[in-house]
This record gives sequence, structure tokens and C-alpha cells, in this order.
Amino acid sequence: MGGNKPQPLKVLVAEDSEDDALLLLRELQRGGYQVQMQQVDSSERMQAALNAEKWDLIITDHNMPDFDSKEALKLAKQHDPNVPFIVVSGSIGEEVAVDAMKSGAHDYVMKNNLTRLLPAIERELRESENRRAHQAAEARIRHMAFHDSLTGLINRTEFERHLSAIAETAQSNGETHVLLYIDLDQFKLVNDSCGHLAGDELLRKLTRHLQHDIRSSDILARLGGDEFGVLLKHCPLECAIRIANGLLDSIRNYRFVWNDRSFRVGASIGLVMVTGNKSTDTLLSMADMACYAAKDSGRNRVHTYTEEDAQLTQRRGEMLWIHSLQDALTDDGLLLYRQRILGLQGETSHYELLLRMRGKDDEIITPDKFIPAAERYNLMPEVDRWVIRHALEKLGKLHATQPRSAAHDTVFINLSGNSLSDDSLASYIHDQLQKHSIPPGRVGFEITETAAIADIGCATTLIRALRNFSCKVALDDFGTGMSSFSYLKYLEVDYIKIDGSFVRPMLEEPMDSAIVEAINTIGHVAGIQTIAEFVENEAILQRLTGMGVDFAQGWAIEHPQPFVITY
Repeated sequence: MGGNKPQPLKVLVAEDSEDDALLLLRELQRGGYQVQMQQVDSSERMQAALNAEKWDLIITDHNMPDFDSKEALKLAKQHDPNVPFIVVSGSIGEEVAVDAMKSGAHDYVMKNNLTRLLPAIERELRESENRRAHQAAEARIRHMAFHDSLTGLINRTEFERHLSAIAETAQSNGETHVLLYIDLDQFKLVNDSCGHLAGDELLRKLTRHLQHDIRSSDILARLGGDEFGVLLKHCPLECAIRIANGLLDSIRNYRFVWNDRSFRVGASIGLVMVTGNKSTDTLLSMADMACYAAKDSGRNRVHTYTEEDAQLTQRRGEMLWIHSLQDALTDDGLLLYRQRILGLQGETSHYELLLRMRGKDDEIITPDKFIPAAERYNLMPEVDRWVIRHALEKLGKLHATQPRSAAHDTVFINLSGNSLSDDSLASYIHDQLQKHSIPPGRVGFEITETAAIADIGCATTLIRALRNFSCKVALDDFGTGMSSFSYLKYLEVDYIKIDGSFVRPMLEEPMDSAIVEAINTIGHVAGIQTIAEFVENEAILQRLTGMGVDFAQGWAIEHPQPFVITY
């Protein structure tokens, strides 16, 4: 039965008979419940009770002199539809009972058969807990789509939405707003000398300082890494400069202590006026350029955007990577690595191909260094074709020389969002498959959920073509979008890769574990196999196996290795 409960079960009873209410109380106590019960016999008293307390269970009689179960149900559903609602009556007919169930009652029990009451309560309390857990998981997914998990601030996507809305009001109403772009100057020193845990804690604490120093109407976001954005709404330029310098002083004067080591970090702040004739991307780029100009002028300062800043920024950073990447594409300076995708339920393993670049001193450069520049300057379609061409050439040689060893493996190739709108990509892939005689089902392609949703029409067309070529398709980083589950109906994929932001903390965070389990369940209902990313230890691997997740990928299984063919 219920067993002893650490907290009393809060039960609201709509019943005009004190004797019948006492009978219900004794029945619950007989089941092992500690009960906190309140009896009401009118709609006014029930409404007052609902407003005054959070109830675990509502039990109602059907017929009372001035009140009935139908009215009680209406009040209960308006207050909290998840609270179990059970009708206990000696006079309710079958037709009325069915109508009550259709309206949202969870069960009905006849007073002459109270042996059904405890099992019904046990079941409905359990179902209520499950409903709340699923709703909380969905709310967490929606929240995470627009918030940074480390600091709790809104993320770049949500910040851009606010910026776009403010730019529109600036154009239509002539309002004055200012955008600040903040880049910490000594963050890398903390990260490199004390580790990522220290860096994360520094970001959390600085976030609280920044929140304290801005106005309540302003909007603060973490844009990525050690970069923050602030929207100063209805703020003249002079006031914005004063606020920006105040933020600069707050950051500069803050002393961060980690393991008896003390650090001071500074910041460079770029400032730009928000005008309605500039796009969101342009405004952010201008603020970024102003921030670079502040750094170039000696750091720890505020710089207001001027046209000369664009020329300065163009000579820096990303253009260096673009030149290196163009050389690598021409001279085959790119390298393919692979990482194993382990089958957890008796399935054969697969592999994901990863891209690297060879540096001037033969160092291996990871894609987080050069891919952002390639995306901004639209080099990703060319990069994708390089990967496809070289990967399928290697796979063709592998199947020709070692057909048995590669008979069941699927090798996954990443496609960028920039390539989804490339009308000739599907035919290029088909030609390469034919050229290298790749057997059906041995090649898969990964598309991120974000890219697929951003261009759903092109994504569905490409996915359909790839599957017609007998290629597998995986939806990468699944769960990061607000409407992840609903898009599964339109994206006919073979695999979904559960985003690592849910997998990595799932042992410590029950909510993340529930999200992983929910994604796995819905994937299986849709006939889609699941792959968990960023599996970093054996304990997570065991938990995923127990959940029934199909595959796992991460450092607990294999670090990325060069993708080479041996003869």
C-alpha cells in the first residue's frame, strides 16, 4: 500500500457528510498514509481551500445540497489539472461517471466498494508524479533553448530576438537604445592555470556582478565563451558610456580567488547605437568590431563603434583562419579523424568522421578554431565537399580491400547548415557513392537539429534524397530546440543524437536524466534509433544502457583517432 510518508498527504474532500469524510480519512490511514485533510461543502469554500493550499489529492462526493462533482471538477482543473481527482459517491450512475471521466476526473469509486479507493489513489498519485516530471522536462527543454546553462542568462539566440525587436522600435518610434559587447581580457589565464571548473565559477560570479550593475530594464546575455552582451534600453549615448564604464570598473575591481590563488580580470567593451536601419547580425558585428578595437587600444576600456573599426577587425582573427583554410583545401591540409559510436543493445558499432587541420608546424588544429570563420565566410559547402570526396574515396578502398571487416559499419559524415540549400549537393553525393562503389547503408550523414529546423524545406528534400541513395541520416544535437519533438514528424531520419548538454550531467541532475529518457522513448516510438553524445565515463554508459539507449559516443568509449586505411 502507501507505506509511511515523510510528509502528510494533503487531501481536499468535497463532502457534506462529516461521517463519510471521516470514513475516507480512516480508509487512507488504513493504507498507511499520514493525512492532512480539509472538508468543504460548497464551491466558495472549495475555491478558498484551493487558493490557500497546494493539495496532493482531491476527493469529492457527487451529490451535495448546493454543490456537485461537476462543479468541483471545474474548480480543480482551473487550479491545477495535475492534481488527482476522484469521485467517491453512493449515487452516481454509470453515464454520469463516464461523463466525469471524459471531463477530466481520474477515477470514480462507489461508497459501498471502498476497497477500490486505495489502489486508485496509489495509481493516480503515481501518474500525477509522472505527468509533472514530463511537464517539467518539457519546460526545461524550452528553457534551455533560450538560456545559457552555466550562468542562467539568456543565450545568443534569445538575445538576438530581443535586439531585433528593439531595433524595430528604434526605427518606428525614434527611440534610443545601445548595445554593449563585453569580452573578458584575462579569462584564458584562469582557465589555463586553474582549469575549466575555475573558469566556470568565475563566469557565474561575474554574471552576478554584471546583473547588479545594470538597470532593471536592461537585458544581459552570455553570447558564448567569455563574451557577454547588454542591451541598454531607452538609453542616451552619454548614459550608455557611463554604464559601460561602471561595468568595466566592477569587473576590473573584482578579485577572484580559487584554491588560495587570486586573480583580477579586466574587460574590453564595444559600444554601438542601435538603429533600425541595421540588421541584428550587423549590429552584433559592429559591437564585436568595437570590442576588438578596445582590445587593440590596450584593453580594459570602452570603445564606441566607428567605421574604421570594421577595417581593423577585417585584418584580424577570422581572416587569418580563412587564408589558412583556403590553403588547406587546395593543398589537402585537412585531415579526417574518426570516433567510434558503440552499440549498447547488441547492435554493431558505427563511426563519426571528424575534421582537423594541419598547422604550419604540423600541429593538429581542432575545428572549433576554423569552422566559425568558414561558416561566416560561406566556405562550409566547399569544406563539406572536401570531406565527402575524401571520406568516400577512403571508404571505397576499405570495402575493396577489407570487405568483411567493414561489412556492417556505418560511417557518418557531418553536413553543415550552409550546405542544406545547395541544390547540387545530393547529386554530388550520389556521384561520389557510385564512383567509389560504396555498398548500401555503409554511409550516413549528420545534420544538426538547429540547421534542419532553420531550413526545414531544404532539409527534408535533402534527407529524402540521401535515404533514396540508401544512406542513413542522423539528427545531431537533438533536444536543443524548443520544438524538437514536433519536428520529428517531418524529418524522416534514422537516428537522433541526444545532445551532450543533457547526457554529461545526467548522473547528478535528475531532470537531465529524465530528458534523456524522454528523448529515447519518443525516438523509439517514432521508429528512430538513439545515440547519446559526450559519454565521458563508465557510469553514464551503464545508465544509458539500462535506459535502452541504442548507441553511445564519447571519450569513455574512444578518443578521436586518425581515419586511415591499412593494407
